[in-house]
Amino acid sequence: MTRPIAQYKYYDFVMAAFVAVLLCSNLIGAAKAAQVTLPLFGTVTFGAGVLFFPISYIFGDILTEVYGYGRDRRVIWAGFGAMAFAALMSVVVLALTPAADPFNSEYQTHLKAVFGNTPRIIFGSMIAFWCGSFVNSYVMAKMKVAMEGRKLWARVVGSTVCGELVDSSLFYVIAFYGIWPDHQLLIVILAQYVLKTGWEIVMTPVTYRIVAFLKRMENEDYYDRDTNFNPFKLKT
Repeated sequence: MTRPIAQYKYYDFVMAAFVAVLLCSNLIGAAKAAQVTLPLFGTVTFGAGVLFFPISYIFGDILTEVYGYGRDRRVIWAGFGAMAFAALMSVVVLALTPAADPFNSEYQTHLKAVFGNTPRIIFGSMIAFWCGSFVNSYVMAKMKVAMEGRKLWARVVGSTVCGELVDSSLFYVIAFYGIWPDHQLLIVILAQYVLKTGWEIVMTPVTYRIVAFLKRMENEDYYDRDTNFNPFKLKT
């Protein structure tokens, strides 16, 4: 079923914010392993990108809840395209021969350290994002119809639990299976999964406020009752 064309005030801004957060999670945080000391758990090591990436799932929840799966699907593809372009351009820029002076020679080394991710990591990140985001949006949309729009918190948590599980599992298996010991790989997957899911749960009150604001301003509260959930269909 083709959705009627609607004019929204904030949809484009939400899309732009989503893509910006997604790129930050891969370009700023991906290269750094950070540590934090938590009660009961002790010192936990995690990728700094965990500060950014769960926010993209918050955007996914907001988009699906307000505008529906179809419009979130377009945003996911926009994010995927931005990630692919950034990955391509990082390869091109690093392949260029630096100017023959001490500054640029040293700068090239730093660029490689930050942006010279292996193809496995890039591929894993893109596939994990694509699959996890669509799982998150699909579960969110189906739960909304099943619950008749009630208990937003349950939909936010339920979709996040499913989407982040797919995302974390795929990324680390694709990027590091056979490189890290199996037990270490499992520990990191679990730690990242708990941190990402917990971060989004903590942000649930913020999600509530943004959803309420957008529903009021856009006069939209879409239910995916007749939606084609094919992830490759770009029409809303």
